[in-house]
Amino acid sequence: MIATVPGARIWYEDSGGEGVPVVCLHAGTGNCRMWQAQQGAFPAAGYRFIAYDRRGYGRTESDATGPHAASAADDLQLIANSIGLDEFHLLGTAAGGIVALDYALTFPDRLRSLVVANSIGGVQDPDYLALQKRLRPTPAFDALPADIRELGPVYRASNPEGTQRWNDLEHGSRQAGTASLPKTRNRITFELLETLKVPTLLVTGDADLYTPAPVLQLFKRRIPRSESVVIANCGHSALWEQPQLFNNAVLEFLRGK
Repeated sequence: MIATVPGARIWYEDSGGEGVPVVCLHAGTGNCRMWQAQQGAFPAAGYRFIAYDRRGYGRTESDATGPHAASAADDLQLIANSIGLDEFHLLGTAAGGIVALDYALTFPDRLRSLVVANSIGGVQDPDYLALQKRLRPTPAFDALPADIRELGPVYRASNPEGTQRWNDLEHGSRQAGTASLPKTRNRITFELLETLKVPTLLVTGDADLYTPAPVLQLFKRRIPRSESVVIANCGHSALWEQPQLFNNAVLEFLRGK
């Protein structure tokens, strides 16, 4: 399906139905195809599943000479308006989690709940940026293949076919010239995150090199009404590596919200 917004034709998947929508925001190493294990599970649980390719990714077509939204969160607002969404749950993973937090800070009245998975969160506090540099020293870390950086060793050792499918998706997702991190409307800080009022679930994997469990707890301590889950035997892509555990955690959180 296509949602036409100023300067772009956004490709999206939509299960339809009468359930409350769950809008899913992909990682910087993927597109909306990465949600294949959620595309059936969420409608089966009674929700309307929606995922789209952000500008610069997948099958979305952008007009380089046309207007551009001020941020990826503004694009989401345009898409929600275009397809007639009122209130919805928002789920973002990795770079999509940055967009999700920015959207929740900008348009909180639109959201029933927020799920942020395996994401560095886009926080700009100097001490947090220094922590991230210690976790992933450059240029050595960035020189590693994407699957080594993002998929946990248990998954790579036990599921070579799934690792290959993840690599195929990663290699064909980001269009030339697209930045790996999304543009945000807000300068995200922990102080700003303390103003969030939407119920929030924070998820990471026990082998996530970007957001290990102690980093997740930094966010949990600062975001009101937040819960956290650490999924065993997975890295930076819990929705792909441990889809059943991921889906169970998210659906349990969404229930009743």
